[in-house]
Formats: sequence, C-alpha cells, structure tokens
Amino acid sequence: METPDSLREAIIHFDSFENCKAFMLSLRWSDGIVKCPRCNSEKVFWIEKERVWKCYGKHDHAKFSLKTGTIFEDSPIALQKWLPATWLIINCKNGISSYELGKDLGVTQKSAWFMLQRIRLAMQSGTFTKLAGEVEVDESFIGGKARNMHADVKARKIGPNRGPTGKAIVAAVLERGGKIRATVVDKRKKKQLHALVHEHVEPKAALYSDALKSYDGLDSAFAHQVVDHAIEYVNGNVHTNGLENFWSLLKRALRGTYVSVEPYHLHRYLGEQVARFNDRKLTDAERFTVVMRQIVGKRLTWEELIGKVPNEQSEMRPPT
Repeated sequence: METPDSLREAIIHFDSFENCKAFMLSLRWSDGIVKCPRCNSEKVFWIEKERVWKCYGKHDHAKFSLKTGTIFEDSPIALQKWLPATWLIINCKNGISSYELGKDLGVTQKSAWFMLQRIRLAMQSGTFTKLAGEVEVDESFIGGKARNMHADVKARKIGPNRGPTGKAIVAAVLERGGKIRATVVDKRKKKQLHALVHEHVEPKAALYSDALKSYDGLDSAFAHQVVDHAIEYVNGNVHTNGLENFWSLLKRALRGTYVSVEPYHLHRYLGEQVARFNDRKLTDAERFTVVMRQIVGKRLTWEELIGKVPNEQSEMRPPT
C-alpha cells in the first residue's frame, strides 16, 4: 500500500481517483479479491462509468462503492477530498477548524464540520488492554472563562456562582511513557472516578493523583500515592504533570482552533486529542494508516450527529 509521507505528497497523490482506488483496495481487500460488504460474495463486477461494483448475490442494494461500509458511506464528496481531509485532522497538532477545512477543500462549512466529525469517529479505537506501571489519574474542567463572557452570557451560564459551575468535566488516566484513556463524566465523585480507574488500570499498578477526596479508597486495589497541590505539585515521583501536559494540549486546541465546542460534542473532540496523543511517536504516514484501518464498520449519519437518533458506535459518549 503506497502511502504519502507529507501533506503536500498526500494532496498530489490523492488528487487522482486511480490512486485513491488503489489505496482503498489495498486497505479494504488486502488479498486483492473484492467482496461485497453486504453478503461477502466474490461474484462482483466493476462498472467503470459509475465507479461502483455490482454484486450478483440475492439482496437489495446490489451496487456498492469504495465508500460502502466505511465512515465515508453515502457522502457525495469525492475520495480525492476525503483522504487529504483525513490526513490533515490526524496530523495537525492543534486540529483544524471546519471553516478552514471547508475553504481548503472547496466545500461548505457545514459539510466540512460533518466530515471532521466522521473522521473523529474513525480516530477512536477500543481496547481491552489495561494501563500498567506508573499511572496518573486526574480530571479537568472544560468551558469558557467567566472573565471573557459578556454579562448576559455569564448570568445565563454560571449565574452568581464562581469556579467550575456550568463547565463540563473530563477525567483521564495516563500510563507514563505510554497511552492515555479519557472520557467525559457528569460528576467528579468517587463513583465516576473509581469506575474509570478500575476499568482502565491494572490492579496493583502505581497510581498517582492529587488530594481530591473522590480518590480515597483506591489504595485497596492500587499502590496509590497522593500529591497535595495546595502544598506542592511534585513530591519525588508523585505528580500528575503528564496529564497536566495533556490538558494543556486539549485546551489549546479547543480554545485556539475550535473556539467554541458544545458539551454534547465534547467527547468527539476529546477522542481526537486522545488518538493524536497516543500515536504521537508515529510518523505522519504511520498515523494516517492507523486511522484509515479503522474506517470500516463505522458509520455516523447527520441525524445521529445532531442527536435525533442515538449512535452507539462512539466510545466516548457525552454526559447524560
């Protein structure tokens, strides 16, 4: 499978439909035998004029394309635009806005936003492997700063209160030198934070957190140590600086690139940053290939995106 090494090469390479076709064929049918995604039949015929295959199996929707069964399905936007867009969002450290992508690709902002949300779904990958060794756990508030709000917006969103009122909460666990798992939670109480740790961290692992009372009790299953941020931020090997770095990257993208993110969609942007962080040691081409191998079997329709119907394919669900 020929994969470009840079954005410039990706734009030039994927400008040709034949190159897009060859890339998708090697990605989806590595043995060279095209099979119907609906019935798995090998009795298919390529219709050059329509750029689709026709399956001779006995079922509805006999025709299928390179996009069928992927996040690109039913999109009128050509692969010549989809593949560079995917390269862009995967490899831009702080992400790319829908306005900028729409301008670069020659599509509307609404279409570009829909494209980006589909690509974010492909970036999410599930795993049963738990984190081990030295693990940090922390949580952070996501939302606009009160001092930057107009008086009427401030009154509507946070009222007379101060601090985290009206903000979304994100919790995460990080294996030092390894991967991160993060999710949006409705509260930073013991039930939510303990569930996150038990789900993603190996028992007996060295666990480091701040002095939040919600972490009390984790020492029964983990080698739990606490650093009190009211006194110090580092005590020998006990700190959460790795997660502080991740929060910085996440908030830089949210504030600097996306500017305003609805809480309902926060889990999608979080998943994007988690994937980018976990694949940080890969090259751009390797990172692109990893995500492209995850496009099959995932689907996000417009109705699901705006909440008219539920979508269970996304790992990181919005708060309930």
